[in-house]
Parts: sequence; structure tokens; C-alpha cells
Amino acid sequence: MKFVSFSAVSMILAAAAVTLPATGASAADRDKKFFESVEGNWAGPGEIVAGKYKGTKFNCTFAGKTPGNKPGMVLDGSCRVGVFTQKMTASIEHKAGRYQGTFLDGAEGKGLDIISGNVVESGQKVVLAINRKQLNGIMQARLASDNTMNVTISVRVEKQLVPVIGVSLKRLDTTAVGSID
Repeated sequence: MKFVSFSAVSMILAAAAVTLPATGASAADRDKKFFESVEGNWAGPGEIVAGKYKGTKFNCTFAGKTPGNKPGMVLDGSCRVGVFTQKMTASIEHKAGRYQGTFLDGAEGKGLDIISGNVVESGQKVVLAINRKQLNGIMQARLASDNTMNVTISVRVEKQLVPVIGVSLKRLDTTAVGSID
């Protein structure tokens, strides 16, 4: 298996606090609620569970907000492994009839692209397709409650998706921004 550097892994982790909505009128309402429910400050531990850096533990902090009245997310934060810290920035928006996003400077630079995604399970979970050159995979984020989000990042190795990163984030804000029905 070929895995990426810490900075690329940390860019994938930025996806933990970012979501993409599905299409359709009722889906748009549901997805807007989901975006609003993940606004705010989040932090928590994670671990690389496969590959060369298996067993590496890290901590991340994120601040997310929706860009005005439209669906999307703007993210700022960082992930830390030991004494090393990687700044995290991300932006997701509706463009040309679909949702697109970048982490850091996108796949053309040293970052990642979000190429598609959907909110599923009655608005409780998002599944995003991520891409960086030869790295293809998915990120799944599930709201276990208003204040807990569990994230799994998997990469495609040959024809199989292999989980490589797990993160459990807790809301740092005193109250949840929104609630999912």
C-alpha cells in the first residue's frame, strides 16, 4: 500500500468538519440543517489505523461556519502530531450545478479536492469523494449526537476501500448550533 505524508493525511482530516449536500428541494433543506448543525468549534483525537504510519495518534481542532445563506462550509483549524502542527483550511460551495471543494490549495497544489458527496441516513451522515492525484478515497462523517461526530477516511487500494484514519470529534461550543430532525 502507498500512503501519503503527514501534511496530506492532515488535509484529509480537515474533511472531518466539512460536509456536502445532496440535490433536490427537500434534500436541500435537510442538507442546510446538516451544515448548520456542524457549525462551530470541534476538537478530538484520531489515529492512523493502516499503512506505514499505523498507530500514529494526533489531535485536531476545527472551527466551521456556513458561508451566508447558501449551503457550504468554510473551515479553519489545525491537526497536531507530537510537536508538529499542520494548519487546516477548507472551502466547499455549490458551483456549476454540483458541490466542489478544496483543502489547503487543492490537488493542483499540496492539498486535496472534494469531487462529490451526499448527505445520507436522514441527514445524520455525509459521504464525500476525495482526490489528490493518484489518491482516491472517501471520507464518512456521522453525527452520533448534536455534540459528537465520528469520522472515517478510507483510500482506494486496487479495487478495495481501506480505512486508514479514524477521528472522534466533540463539540467545544456550549450549545449545538442546530439540530437534525
